[in-house]
Amino acid sequence: MILPLSWLKEYVDVDVTPDELEKKLFDAGFEVEEKYELGKDVSNIVVGLVESCEPIPETHLHVCQVNAGSYGTMQVCCGADNVCAGGKFPLALPGASVYATAKDHKTVEGVMTIKKGKLRGYESNGMLCSGVELGLTEDLYPGSEYNGLLALPEDAQPGEDVKKLTGLDDVIFDIALTANRPDCQSILGMAREVAAILGKELKMPATDYTETEAVKEGFQVQVEAPELCPRYSAHYVYDVKIGPSPLWMKRRLALLGMSSISNVVDITNYVLKEIGQPMHAFDCSYLEGNEICVRRAKDQEKIVTLDEQEYEMNTENLVICDGVKPVALAGVMGGLNSEIRDTTKDVMFESAKFARDNVRKTARSLGKSTDASARYEKGVDEYSVVLGMKRALHLIEELGCGKVSSTHIDVNTGNSIEPTEMKVSLRKVNGVLGIEVPKEDVIRIMKNLDFAPSVEGDELTIHVPAYREDMLPDGEKDVERYPDVAEEVIRMYGYDHIVPTFLPSAQVTMGGLSKKQKGELALKRTLCSIGINECMHYSFFSPADLDLLKYAPDAEERKAIRLLNPINQDLSLMRTTLAASMVNAIARNEKNGILEGKLFEVAKRFIPKSLPLTEYPEEKDTLCVGIFGAQESFYTMKSIANTIAESMDIQFAYEKEEKSFLHPYQTVAIFCEGEKIGYFGKLAYDIQNELNMRTGAFLMEIDLDLLSAWYGKKRVFSSLSKYAEEKRDLAFVMDKEITFGQVEDCIRRANKYIKEIRLFDVYEGGQIPEGKKSMAYTITFAPKEEAFNAEEVQKFVDKICRTLKNDLDIDLRA
Repeated sequence: MILPLSWLKEYVDVDVTPDELEKKLFDAGFEVEEKYELGKDVSNIVVGLVESCEPIPETHLHVCQVNAGSYGTMQVCCGADNVCAGGKFPLALPGASVYATAKDHKTVEGVMTIKKGKLRGYESNGMLCSGVELGLTEDLYPGSEYNGLLALPEDAQPGEDVKKLTGLDDVIFDIALTANRPDCQSILGMAREVAAILGKELKMPATDYTETEAVKEGFQVQVEAPELCPRYSAHYVYDVKIGPSPLWMKRRLALLGMSSISNVVDITNYVLKEIGQPMHAFDCSYLEGNEICVRRAKDQEKIVTLDEQEYEMNTENLVICDGVKPVALAGVMGGLNSEIRDTTKDVMFESAKFARDNVRKTARSLGKSTDASARYEKGVDEYSVVLGMKRALHLIEELGCGKVSSTHIDVNTGNSIEPTEMKVSLRKVNGVLGIEVPKEDVIRIMKNLDFAPSVEGDELTIHVPAYREDMLPDGEKDVERYPDVAEEVIRMYGYDHIVPTFLPSAQVTMGGLSKKQKGELALKRTLCSIGINECMHYSFFSPADLDLLKYAPDAEERKAIRLLNPINQDLSLMRTTLAASMVNAIARNEKNGILEGKLFEVAKRFIPKSLPLTEYPEEKDTLCVGIFGAQESFYTMKSIANTIAESMDIQFAYEKEEKSFLHPYQTVAIFCEGEKIGYFGKLAYDIQNELNMRTGAFLMEIDLDLLSAWYGKKRVFSSLSKYAEEKRDLAFVMDKEITFGQVEDCIRRANKYIKEIRLFDVYEGGQIPEGKKSMAYTITFAPKEEAFNAEEVQKFVDKICRTLKNDLDIDLRA
């Protein structure tokens, strides 16, 4: 959130320094990530009055005598074509810092220090500056982009600080806002907080305007998706005169990184930043019919937005339509077919509240993020819907760019969050804080925060403002909100009032990592060393993720803990599996053109013992690995599993497994010393198709709480054999259902000298009976006491064949 101090001061009498304000904001819960002066790189610039200006022969230069007020009169050489006697321009004194520009006098190439010098034999004690050399743009100060000196106003006094004169002394605060305070995503929202912090009165922006006659009879607004649009307000403005915005508006938008377009469009952007209400203006001459309809888009319905991009929509997208066609993508961007043009005469202003989750889904699915969508995703309250419209109509009159008609419609669909009265116990509030906050201070704080408090005995009654939806129950009517009140009290009262205490028997222990932490760190390093990238996801997922993985209704994974106040509905459950997050991560990568990769995540799964919760859930540390790409296979994932085992000096065994979201013939369970610790397999084709994935994906999950039993296992040295190893390639014919793990286990039981069994071929088809398959292995025998001869090795092979025949009915392939 960018907050210019000059704009803030319009609403609050700020009587502290910027440094003091930064600290007070931090104490109240608002971290200032960066604070800087707009002209931080520019210094020692004053108003210079050119008293004389004489040309230097045979050059384009002039030698000037410049009056710098208390700094005296200085001789300065200048080559600008608009330098003249009597003109007032910025003068950089010796030692000043300004921006260095390229030969085009527009491109900034760094910062330079002004020094005394000579030009063509004439002494020059400073430099007269252009607007670009001061870091100014046309929107910040008129004439700044002229290819010459910046002309200053006639009433500017020689020696006056140019930074103050041009607004370069303005201080900009970049504030990191938490997700639960969408009401602060505006200049007015932060002004409310600063007023409360400083105990000052908040000066509200003007919202008065005069309505004329109705000019669009029979105009209607239909909201066909009320769950996605709780409030929609439309107001008709006529006799519009499109033109440039005044300098003060251009400047304020420029401070926030926005370019001026035209007065009407600038008003919508201004209200977005000032009030926090996204707005849109439609050119009524391009609206067909006499109505506006807010509805879900039709499958494959298309719209061309203001940036001339065409998008194909589906029923999950919300659109604004006239009587015939879509004219805006709700909460994201308007349509090109109704944009404001130089010829626009009639405008319909839109101010609405759209469901934050729907706007977020639309913006992400279409790959289109805008200032408006970002604001809606954080949450827009209905107070701002009304205030934003009034402010926009006031600005229309103030700028003289149109007449406000009495034709307006405000649709409240009944899906609103209503302001509420809240009663809490002061004893409980103080109990949460662990200190006794005087009753008078509680009342003062809540009054400053606009909660209209009253106290009777131990009971505090407050009226939550409409713009503080984070404090409203939103469906959880029985939830006690005294912790929220306690938070409001302490952030204004001051966390420094909380005195730290220690338990009487507190003991200081040595730091360091536990055995489990060391084991997980070693595991992460192993995975990173083989080219797998670590990723992190939210600890939450949605019911839709469980549906995607096709878990049965009674599956343990569906017994997930539901959050009372989720970030959004896609993150409403505590994760019972990491696989869903990994699948979505792979799908996102593919959507962005990344068609191969290897990822892993180490995080907790939350397994409740019963629902609703009666005790804390189990928190199981889990590893999830996901790989995808045309070159990846089942055996790539098996190799990763074996690498994990080798790094811990243990062995994994694998048995056939079934998972609802994995391929039925490419899924195995992972065992360690007889205990099942996880699984891996290929993502099912129907899920890949549902996510429009173009390559195969493989997943693995390992329960690290179970694997931790082998963390820190001491390695036993085995001396290298001085005898040559013997290798034999053997192919066996077996039933299709028999797995590699079964064969490997049987072979190892047949001979104690086996060092390695490597599968190098699987074949089905000609020469192999139906229902059978051929699996070929390289078996390595490692002698320990003496070298093997060919006869001994053949005996080993014969015993292996007999064991396989007896145990699994497997034959040696001829």
